[in-house]
Amino acid sequence: MKTIVLFLLIGVTTIAQNKETAADFLTLFEKSNGLETGTHQEVIAYYKLLANTYPQIQLDSLGMTDSGKPLHMVTYNPDAVFDFETIRKTKQTLLINNGIHPGEPDGIDATMLLFRDLAQGKIKSPQHTVLVTIPIYNVGGSLNRNSTTRTNQDGPKEYGFRGNARNYDLNRDFIKADTKNARVFTQIYHLVQPAVFIDNHVSNGADYQYTLTHLFTQHNKLGGDLGNYLHTEMMPSLEKNLAAKNWDITPYVNVFNQVPEAGFSQFNDSPRYSTGYTALFNTLGMMVETHMLKPYKPRVEGTYELMKSMLDVMERDHKKIKDLRANALKKLQASTSYALAWTVDTTKSSTLKFKGYEGKMVPSEITGNNRLFYDRTKPFTKDIAYQNYFKPSVEVTIPKAYIIPQGWWDVIELLKLNKVQMEVLEKDTTITVESYKIDSYQTRNQAYEGHYQHYNTTISPSKHNVTFKKGDYYIPTDQTAFRYLLETLEPQAPDSFFNWNFFDTILQQKEGFSPYVWEDMAAELLKNNNDLKLEFENKKKADPEFAKSWYAQLDWLHKQSANYESAHLQYPVYRVM
Repeated sequence: MKTIVLFLLIGVTTIAQNKETAADFLTLFEKSNGLETGTHQEVIAYYKLLANTYPQIQLDSLGMTDSGKPLHMVTYNPDAVFDFETIRKTKQTLLINNGIHPGEPDGIDATMLLFRDLAQGKIKSPQHTVLVTIPIYNVGGSLNRNSTTRTNQDGPKEYGFRGNARNYDLNRDFIKADTKNARVFTQIYHLVQPAVFIDNHVSNGADYQYTLTHLFTQHNKLGGDLGNYLHTEMMPSLEKNLAAKNWDITPYVNVFNQVPEAGFSQFNDSPRYSTGYTALFNTLGMMVETHMLKPYKPRVEGTYELMKSMLDVMERDHKKIKDLRANALKKLQASTSYALAWTVDTTKSSTLKFKGYEGKMVPSEITGNNRLFYDRTKPFTKDIAYQNYFKPSVEVTIPKAYIIPQGWWDVIELLKLNKVQMEVLEKDTTITVESYKIDSYQTRNQAYEGHYQHYNTTISPSKHNVTFKKGDYYIPTDQTAFRYLLETLEPQAPDSFFNWNFFDTILQQKEGFSPYVWEDMAAELLKNNNDLKLEFENKKKADPEFAKSWYAQLDWLHKQSANYESAHLQYPVYRVM
């Protein structure tokens, strides 16, 4: 009898422990019936619990964020191997980034559920794919919780703020890397070297029936067979997989204050954005954009199902993805030119069978002007034009190498952070190079993410023999960072280091002239140079404004003289052809 009682007690205790363990792994999202999301502290504590319980999960941190707190990464590998050099020999990696905008926490909760369900066997473990997540990328924004700043969004009850601890939007910081967050992300990215990257967001914009939208990196920009696979195989496979689970999805609805049935173009994700940055290293990238006007619970559930579907696609195509990525770099390097900027190709488009709501302009009760109104009692399904083909607008000849003088240490630091292979000149060396003079550029008149960014930059190339100093950097383009080099070091590229103000000191002339002194020197210059005198007179005849301005005339002559400093507007990155 005592034995039976003892076994009953053990059984009851075991059942109680199992129930307690199950309860421990419920997230706040689940406990609140889909109304709440965890704090940064709660999310990291949850992953610690998973890592301490399941050997397939490891929690790490590689560095500090602007908030003074570390940036964590969590890895799920059913083999319990966490050395990425070893992992790359047999598997590919899916990197999931969450909480870049902490007011959009759908991915934070969905990924917690995904890692738990994988560890507990509720989802079949992938055989060819390792998962890595950054649980909350914008730590400072996550700590700054409120219930109001996401003006248009339906839940959760509390969430973080878009700006980080220094009020940067981190999804504009991947190239310039002004924040500690971005620099640690770069470390994680190059450690993991993901085949596929997912960045989880919530959209602003129009109203429509979908909970889920996707924003893949632009396939023409990705280019070649890899871009074609993204466009014709990966994206349709993901959509089909989700449709089989009754989850409709459409491309990101890229409109503002207008109805989508008029048609829209694909979002142009330049390298300042996460998927634009990861594309520089031939990673297949996408943003998940759930719809802000849908309740929080289905948004999280949809994000969860999408990540599961992407795992299915990666498992099916693991060998193809590996081969395409390996060949993409070789094909790019075999080209003679490279596209730096892109524009919508209006001669091509796709047709979306779009599920929307009737929208119209009606009088505003507040302003008296017309305002946009969506009538949810009038859903529709219509064929609409989706412009998802792009063509190059700026191209450049690919150099054999770049040379950067060592004084530009801030640029060199970013190149090193991105694992760029560089050679240091061991002695002073004269090399024939192509150099650029900055011809023209425009500059934003309002601050944008800590910068007054340049755009519409044009250059004049010329060839020179330049003597470089011992310690300067010679950077061959025949390397993994091929795309990264061209899109940061060519000043015409939209997100070049020049356009992000890294070289603004060359835009300011350091030496000038006193007009009363230069008048006599300029007269002597013209007296001894008939060709210059003729050019000067012709310019005055052709340009009335120039002819009226005595200072413009003296300045022009000064710029034609040996007195004018060579560093002004001279782009200090040189091309070896």
